[in-house]
Amino acid sequence: MPTDTKRVRGPEVSQSPVLFGCRPADVPPSHGPRADGRQRDQVDVRPVFVRCGLVSQANGSAYIEAGNTKLMCCVYGPRETERKDETDMKCGRLSTDMRLAPFSCPVRGSWIQGSQDRDLCVMLYESLQPAVCLHRYPRSQIEVSVMVLENGGSVLAHAVTCASLALADAGIEMYDLVLGCSLRQDGDSYVVDPTYSEETGCRSGGGLTVAFLPSLNQISGLQSDGEMSEETLAAGVRTCMEGCYKLYPVIQQALIQAVRRAAAPPSES
Repeated sequence: MPTDTKRVRGPEVSQSPVLFGCRPADVPPSHGPRADGRQRDQVDVRPVFVRCGLVSQANGSAYIEAGNTKLMCCVYGPRETERKDETDMKCGRLSTDMRLAPFSCPVRGSWIQGSQDRDLCVMLYESLQPAVCLHRYPRSQIEVSVMVLENGGSVLAHAVTCASLALADAGIEMYDLVLGCSLRQDGDSYVVDPTYSEETGCRSGGGLTVAFLPSLNQISGLQSDGEMSEETLAAGVRTCMEGCYKLYPVIQQALIQAVRRAAAPPSES
């Protein structure tokens, strides 16, 4: 018997769509050790995996993975500005774009940039702009594009670190690398580098993200939300700075390895 070759036939066996529904996330306990074994009220960041130069079409790129948080950043430029009315004869222009992939969160999102993505772009720009030597690139623009492949918590902090590493991989002159660290207040305790469940399940308190230049000991960006007292905010900033110092050797080593891979082999005499 002839078959209809122009029609896509469905599978013989199918499953109920209820099996693929999103289950409510478990609320993490506010006391005792965290779900991944890290301790509360300590500068306990997740181990990170970092790699540079993975995208050959970009001038610089970086990939960072911390727990279930996975991000990719590409840097294009410096190149001529597209809009002549925005051309600055004395310094260059930095543009940032940060998006969450539709499959990055338990609730599927859209490719169209929403309000959350626009807020992340602004905070990413404010964190990176003080560290880039834009006066070295007059009449040009540098584009930074970050894609969140999986949102496992603290995406803004790791996006700052990943973008800074991609800028260094592209050979952009910078005053220092920019590292990010997040903190979440949960009642009387706090958690450093919170996961997605900890960010969405905290019952009270606020959150804090710090962008820090370790060599210069300067803060380039700070973002907070929720209710936090002045003393708690100051202590949280110091804690995030300690977290950035912990990540600094790992980021430096990844950048050194990228430079060694890109270096030409010694000539045989």
